[in-house]
Amino acid sequence: MARRCILPLVTLSVVIITHNEEANLGNTLKSITPRLYSEGRRNDEELIIVDSGSTDRTIEIAKSFGAKVFVEEWKGYAAQKNSAIDKATGSWILSLDADEAVSPELLKEIGSALGRQGLLRLEQPPDSPVFVDAFSIPRQNLFLQKPIRHGGFWPDRKIRLFRKGNGRFAMRPVHESVQVTGRVEELKAPLIHHSYPTLSDYIEHMNRYSSLGAEMVVGKANGKVRFSVINIVLRPLATFVYNYFFRLGFLDGREGLLLHLYHAVYVSWKYAKAWELSRKNTPEANR
Repeated sequence: MARRCILPLVTLSVVIITHNEEANLGNTLKSITPRLYSEGRRNDEELIIVDSGSTDRTIEIAKSFGAKVFVEEWKGYAAQKNSAIDKATGSWILSLDADEAVSPELLKEIGSALGRQGLLRLEQPPDSPVFVDAFSIPRQNLFLQKPIRHGGFWPDRKIRLFRKGNGRFAMRPVHESVQVTGRVEELKAPLIHHSYPTLSDYIEHMNRYSSLGAEMVVGKANGKVRFSVINIVLRPLATFVYNYFFRLGFLDGREGLLLHLYHAVYVSWKYAKAWELSRKNTPEANR
């Protein structure tokens, strides 16, 4: 027989990690300030900020939006984000970066999705897949203020909305992602990523990320990475050709050219730094 059930009111926790993000955090928090509605009722919502010792106005801005702020020593991207998740009390988690903003369309779609999960009267057979455990969201990346729509940078789907207890960030130095147990569905409206407003920002980020990526390369190679022309020259060149031409990155104009050119440089940096890091510990890597 079909069964009728009334699900409890969904509560949402928005979690963000920060460090000197006064230039970005205000816009991020403004984008999620409007309360989410389901069936004409307002959901509970909380903001969790885990800061790693900001010296600018980041904490002041967070508190002005009513956020619960925790200051902790930096543990790495994944560990820091998981720490924020652990502090959340909502039944659903929305994990954001401090340079991301929820578009009005996405905010509405999230409210509708959680409403279906939390408040709708459902008539389903006992074996029907009613519940969703997480939602993936398309991320619109901006480079030099321009939305990038080609070259593999769109839709750039990320799982960011998930049930409390069903999602954790995989422990890796960089490019951390949420690992989910259960059913995942897709949302359509975009999360806006104000990633690199200037070339200096991009170069600074890629310098840091290439160092973290090098650690991953060394770890996978058990600490032994030889100098490789393939990885330092040919692999970056192939990356540029594939993304810029075959994945139509050239359609993003001048910004697309710069993005894919410097992304190829990032790949070269990563493998060069991996070799450099390896040779510090293994003299054989100098050969």
